[in-house]
Amino acid sequence: MKFILSLLCCMAAVSATAGPLDEKKAEAHLQAIAAGDTDAIMRDYTEDAYLDWVGGPLDGRYRGKEAIREVWKKFAALNAGQPRTSRIAKMTQQANPKGATFTVAAEYSGKTQVKVWHVLVYRDGELSTEVWQIAPGAKVEE
Repeated sequence: MKFILSLLCCMAAVSATAGPLDEKKAEAHLQAIAAGDTDAIMRDYTEDAYLDWVGGPLDGRYRGKEAIREVWKKFAALNAGQPRTSRIAKMTQQANPKGATFTVAAEYSGKTQVKVWHVLVYRDGELSTEVWQIAPGAKVEE
């Protein structure tokens, strides 16, 4: 029992939080989405990243940078390649030494308004997993 308590204490002591660099990357990623800047959106993805797009016309699971790039090109095209205005709620994060996960609600306006629940998972500073959940009822409070 003492061993388990010691192990739990050590694990808690090793625990880390996401740093400013991780949070800045997540914020820049969301800004790039609103701007329709595919190159900037793609900057942090790992080669084997995946994007789960849940709902809407782009619904599906996309694996690898090239497949993900095509999805973001289509998303930009849905707004005639024009930037969208966005409202981003307060981001929350969970982190440990292996990586950081950010969650946030956002609203992107343009030809059509899209409310989204984002989940961004960073490992070693790179975006390895993204969930884009269409969420019409999301509360986007800045």
